[in-house]
Amino acid sequence: MFEYILRLLILLPLIGGMAWGSLWLWKRVQMGVPLTGAKRPRAVEMVDVLPLGPGSKLAVVEFGGQQILIAVSRGGITRLADNSEGDFHAD
Repeated sequence: MFEYILRLLILLPLIGGMAWGSLWLWKRVQMGVPLTGAKRPRAVEMVDVLPLGPGSKLAVVEFGGQQILIAVSRGGITRLADNSEGDFHAD
C-alpha cells in the first residue's frame, strides 16, 4: 500500500506537469509565436488575434504597411476590411 501511495505522489504531479506543458506549447504554436528567440524581419506580421470559438478567429495582419482584418475559420480565410479604406482603426 505504501508503494502505491508513493508512486501516486510521484506520478500525479509529473503527469499534471506534462499536461500543462503540452497545453502551453499548443497555445504558443497556435498563436504563431516563434519558439526560438531569434527575430527576423518578416513581410507579414500578425498584429492581434481574437478567438471567436472552436476553429474560428478574427486577426489583424500587417502587410506592406497596411493593416488588414481577416476572419479565419476551418473553411478558409476571408478579408473583412483594411485601414486604407478607413473601415477600422487598430490601436
